Amino acid sequence: MRRYSLGILFFIIALTANAQSKIGTIDADYILSQMPEITSVNKGMEDYNKELQADLQSTIKNYEGRVKDYQDTNEALSEEVKKAKEDTIIQLENEIKGFRQKASVMMQMKRNELTRPLYEKIDTAMKQVIAEGGYTQIFHSNSSALAFSRVEDDITLAVLAKMGIEPKEPKPAAENTTENQN
Repeated sequence: MRRYSLGILFFIIALTANAQSKIGTIDADYILSQMPEITSVNKGMEDYNKELQADLQSTIKNYEGRVKDYQDTNEALSEEVKKAKEDTIIQLENEIKGFRQKASVMMQMKRNELTRPLYEKIDTAMKQVIAEGGYTQIFHSNSSALAFSRVEDDITLAVLAKMGIEPKEPKPAAENTTENQN
């Protein structure tokens, strides 16, 4: 009985080892750059950046006004009023520093929010290409973990075609084969 079980186990392992994997790559960032909707994403990012800059300039103007007021009236103020004004100025300084540190994170969050629907479109088309092509694994070609990929395994252009997008610029061959330089 034990030999019979071992024989079945080896047979299953042999079948699994013989199963062929079909591996492909995709460059979702390239696809994103070719989508017509990316212009509205870029416009949204510009508008959001202007909004953030306006908020920052408003805070800076408020800070500069308070500093000037403090410098102009410093000698005539009581210690208690001086301390309150200094605390307000320090608080505004900290707000400006904090805002500058958070701005890049806020911009990235906004970009993610605006591109999420586009990546969902890419994902839907990619899944269709995967099903049609019988792929078992897909790697992102811009990943630093990908050391090499054959050009013929790249499904980027097939996904673009599935989405009905004609690339405006050709995908450079250098992006299709990435050598890990670590």
